[in-house]
Amino acid sequence: MKYSLSNYNWDHKEIDAIQETLKSGFLTIGKKVSKFEKSFAKYTGSKYAVMVNSGSSANLLMLSALKLFSSNDKKNNKNIIAPAIGWSTSYYPINQNGYKIKFVDVELDTYNISVEESKKAIDDNTEAIIAINILGNPSNLNKLKKLCNEKKIILLEDNCESFGGKIKKKHLGTFGLMGTYSFYFSHHISTIEGGMIVTNNKKYYEALLSLRAHGWIRDLPSNNSLYKKTGNTFTDSFKFILPGYCLRPTEINAAAGIEQLKKFPKFLKIRRSNAEVAKKLFKDSIYMKLQTESDYSSWFGFGFLLQNKFKNRRDFLVKKLKSFNIETRPIVSGNFVNNPVIKYLNYSKSNLKNAETIEKRGFFVGNHDIDLSKELKFLKKCCDSILS
Repeated sequence: MKYSLSNYNWDHKEIDAIQETLKSGFLTIGKKVSKFEKSFAKYTGSKYAVMVNSGSSANLLMLSALKLFSSNDKKNNKNIIAPAIGWSTSYYPINQNGYKIKFVDVELDTYNISVEESKKAIDDNTEAIIAINILGNPSNLNKLKKLCNEKKIILLEDNCESFGGKIKKKHLGTFGLMGTYSFYFSHHISTIEGGMIVTNNKKYYEALLSLRAHGWIRDLPSNNSLYKKTGNTFTDSFKFILPGYCLRPTEINAAAGIEQLKKFPKFLKIRRSNAEVAKKLFKDSIYMKLQTESDYSSWFGFGFLLQNKFKNRRDFLVKKLKSFNIETRPIVSGNFVNNPVIKYLNYSKSNLKNAETIEKRGFFVGNHDIDLSKELKFLKKCCDSILS
């Protein structure tokens, strides 16, 4: 038996949609991207959605839009608070837009940003808190939102690993000013490569549209808050107003996304069913503790922390699991501050005790949109054998 980290879930519907797009002769951003954006916004309960070519690009665009409308910062000394557990491109856009990263610790059981540590880290130069929802699991977003409102700072969400997760039926990614999603191959839905930003703020939505494509006004509505169009398409099509990028997706990506989104409710149901199996199997384990679910997780994967006499045997266990064809990964990037790239970043850190523990004792295995009962039982059997 092989227990892989990801699975291929396309069928003829995605392939047919892509072939239809190829035959149409219109491959760059167009009607299918617009249709996918509208469907995604509706699904998540958002007013606006902007598709880009990756989740990393979604984070870059989100931080760039934030910077565009940020408070006056001539000294460029504003900071953004972020959890020490996250993906590399959760952090780079913070520095790339002139902010300092303030790394704070996470909760040991959920792996998500600590509200208390975030509160301690806020100072007069704090612009925002970015919550990174780990492995499908909701951060404590209601408390974070309340904290941000009290301190008059902004809440952002990197929800690239957690599409479909909710708190009291409200979708993750929709609690802050903006939220991001990823549609990479191994994620909840796949468009080959792709990402999305959602927001309810019209001004930021318009900025995202312009920043996504060269900083021009071509994609802006006629009635927008950024620039008054003349109505002359010859000049309006090549008028540049913002320091933008080229992060556009293709019609091919969107065609696949439209079909994947239709299937997603079924995918999510199976993922959560697999999680119930995992919970039962590892409920009474004395050596492996499953990530604690906050409210309604979409279970990107199954994270574990080794404990008791096995807490320092992670590398040994991972090596043995590999010999049984069970693929594993660290919990995202572990404590990100320990990565060599940190020397290039402008940052500060508090006590990251829990992030250190997760880096040294944590690992995760995959979750898919197919029944994994046999694989999870096999995992339990192998772990019992190895650790005994």
